[in-house]
Amino acid sequence: MELFEKIRREYEDGAGTIQGVARKLGVHRRMVREAIRNAIPAQRKKIEREPTRLVGEVVLFIHSVLEQDQQAPPKQRHTAQRVYERVRDEMPQQAVSARSVRRAVQEWKQQRQQARAEIYIRQEYEPGREAQVDWYEAYAEIAGERRKLQVLCVRSRYSGAAFHRAYERATQLAFLDAQARAFEMFGGVFESLRYDNLKSAVKQILRGKRREETTRFIAFRSHYLFQAEFCTPAKGNEKGGVEQENGRFRRRWWTPLPSFATLDDLNEYLLESCIRDRQRRIDGRAETIDEAFAREQARLKRRPTEEFDLSDCLRCKVDDQACVRVKHNRYSTPLRPGADAEVRVDASPVEVRWKGELVARHVRCYQVQQEILQLDHYLGVLERKPGAMAHSKALSQYRNAGLWPESFDCFWRKLIERHGASGGTREMISLLRKAPVHGSKAVQSAVEKALQCGSGDSATVLHLLTPSMHAEHSAIAITGSGDHFERPLPTLNIYDTVLSTTSSVEVRP
Repeated sequence: MELFEKIRREYEDGAGTIQGVARKLGVHRRMVREAIRNAIPAQRKKIEREPTRLVGEVVLFIHSVLEQDQQAPPKQRHTAQRVYERVRDEMPQQAVSARSVRRAVQEWKQQRQQARAEIYIRQEYEPGREAQVDWYEAYAEIAGERRKLQVLCVRSRYSGAAFHRAYERATQLAFLDAQARAFEMFGGVFESLRYDNLKSAVKQILRGKRREETTRFIAFRSHYLFQAEFCTPAKGNEKGGVEQENGRFRRRWWTPLPSFATLDDLNEYLLESCIRDRQRRIDGRAETIDEAFAREQARLKRRPTEEFDLSDCLRCKVDDQACVRVKHNRYSTPLRPGADAEVRVDASPVEVRWKGELVARHVRCYQVQQEILQLDHYLGVLERKPGAMAHSKALSQYRNAGLWPESFDCFWRKLIERHGASGGTREMISLLRKAPVHGSKAVQSAVEKALQCGSGDSATVLHLLTPSMHAEHSAIAITGSGDHFERPLPTLNIYDTVLSTTSSVEVRP
């Protein structure tokens, strides 16, 4: 992955030709072409190695050496390498590695680290040079429910312009998605981004500033061609700008608790707040953030023309309840059981595709063992099994989400009175099938107008949904007159009289 990044950088900013890059880096031209096409190398077989674990006897020996060091002069204390040499010489029966000993020494020192007074040196950066990235928590009311959200902040070190976006969970998809959106808002990419040692980017912390990074993060960095820098563990002051920005922005724009219908509406509010926030001045500066950012924006690196594919692509089989299982949850589909579906999981949506076509789209659920169902996915089955609709879980979820108004229940009861339980339910399902064509709001409005005029027939709703007829009869529907829609059922008593009369007449040959 690192070699592909070097190739892409050299092709972008260096030699500029495939042959020149191959000659400079000593690789084949075929590899150069592959790196230019895609930042992610082809999958190769990886040898899994189990990490070396120290036995308790070795750990106790290391701890005892470090405890004795507390009484020794500071310049005559054991280094991790010296501890490893003593373990190797004094405990030859134990097979240990230098790396595992260094890790044990580091953990011991971190647990017993004493607070020290530090002097902080103010930093000054060039325009477009560095931005800092960090997560923080905030509460908001979404659809009337208070939720704890994870918010990612990307803040320019030079101008102080910041980008905030909220997510349900601090996943790697959310981490990368927020940065891609931040680059879009800033209009370019910073040369360097500074992070904590979060798991979305770092697999393992090595010696010094070296890090073993995740494959997905390396591909993302290679796509946008920025440098990544990581803070020393437990040293938040190394990115103090974004740390202070998180607290200030939370007190300014998250107080009082914002209330919105959806998470997307909240993020629209946060984006507008970020833009409005540029009118302020940072202490010690003569110009506003907006003025400084206007000068900085011209120095940012251009964004790639193609977007980085952030979503996870999974192959799932539809179960006997027409659902696919994705990350411990089940999502409904209109597909038949046994079908092989392609599921794309993003930070917010979950999309189900079949033969390249989008067949279902859900809002991603971050809880576990949940079922996310859409009623329209089961309408075909419910037409064959109308008795299952009243207590179906999909209908219950629609009621709880406010997608099934009271007018639908009233009209459903009228249809059952007119056509019976099965027939009335099938008539109601036929009306629900009109929602993708006319829209849910139009169907609800037509049902409510039919109830106002006293009608309990689905033909009335279909008549009101017809655009040419809607204007003609809208006034009549509002006045409450049902004469133009309702027709009395025919009386069949006269036929019974005729049949009885005919049977009493004697038939002669």
